[in-house]
Amino acid sequence: MIAEIVETRDDIRAEYHFNAPVHLLAVWEQGVRRAGETSVDGLPRSGLKDRTGRTSFVPANHAYHDWHEAQGVTRIIFVYFDPAQVSNPDVPMPRLFFEDAVLLALALNLGKIVERSAAGDALYLQALALVLARELCRLDQAASQADTPVRGGLAAWQQRVVAAHIEQHLAEPISLSDLAELARLSTYHFARAFKRSFGVPPHRFHVTRRIERAMVLLVESAMSVTEIGLTVGFSETSAFTATFRKLTGFTPTAYSRSQAAAPY
Repeated sequence: MIAEIVETRDDIRAEYHFNAPVHLLAVWEQGVRRAGETSVDGLPRSGLKDRTGRTSFVPANHAYHDWHEAQGVTRIIFVYFDPAQVSNPDVPMPRLFFEDAVLLALALNLGKIVERSAAGDALYLQALALVLARELCRLDQAASQADTPVRGGLAAWQQRVVAAHIEQHLAEPISLSDLAELARLSTYHFARAFKRSFGVPPHRFHVTRRIERAMVLLVESAMSVTEIGLTVGFSETSAFTATFRKLTGFTPTAYSRSQAAAPY
C-alpha cells in the first residue's frame, strides 16, 4: 500500500490523471469546488461540487480523471493498493463519490499517520492497510450507484450516525434498540435496512469491527492477547480467541507472529 495526501488552496485549478495496475481509493477530507468534473472508466461523469466525506474507488487499469477549481482548501487522501491484497471476487466495481462511514474513518486515521511519519509506524500502517482492504471487499455491489441509497436500506445520514456510534462504543454492548433510535426507525425496520446497507446484521458488523481493531492492536501495541480482548469488548480470552479465529482464520497469537515476521 502507498498513501499520499494532496492539498490545494482556494481558487486553484487542479487536475489529476490516473491509470495504473493498482487499485486507487480517493477520500475527500475536504473538497468543495466551484467547477469541475470527475470520470472513471465505466461510470457516468460527475460534476458533484461538495465532495467532503466522499470516497471513490478506481480499480486497477481503469482511467481516472478529475479537475476542479477549488472553493476553499481541498484535501484528498489517495491510497494505492496491490490488487493481490484485495483479490476477493466481491471487490466493488468502479464507484464515484459514495459515502461509507467506516472507510472514511479508516482513511482519516491513515492520513494522520502519514503526516506524523513517526518511527515505528510501519507495522501499524501494514495492519491498517489490511483492514482497509477488507473493508473494500465488504462493500456491497448492490449499493454501487453513487448518491443513490440501496432500496430498503438506510439513508446516508443514518449510515454515518450508526457507524460512528459503533466506532465510538466499540468495546461496549450496543443494543439494537439504541441503534434503531439513532436512525429513527423501529427495531424491525432498522435491522432489515442495516443489513441491506452494510451486508451483515448489526451485531455481526459490531463484532467484525472489534476484531479488525484487535488486528491493529496486535501489531502496533505491546498488550497481551488477554488485554487486547478486554480492550475491544471481550470479557473472556477464550471467546475473543474463538471469534478472532472464526473471522480471520488465525488465533490472535498466530496472527501477531505472522505480522511480526512479515517484511515491510
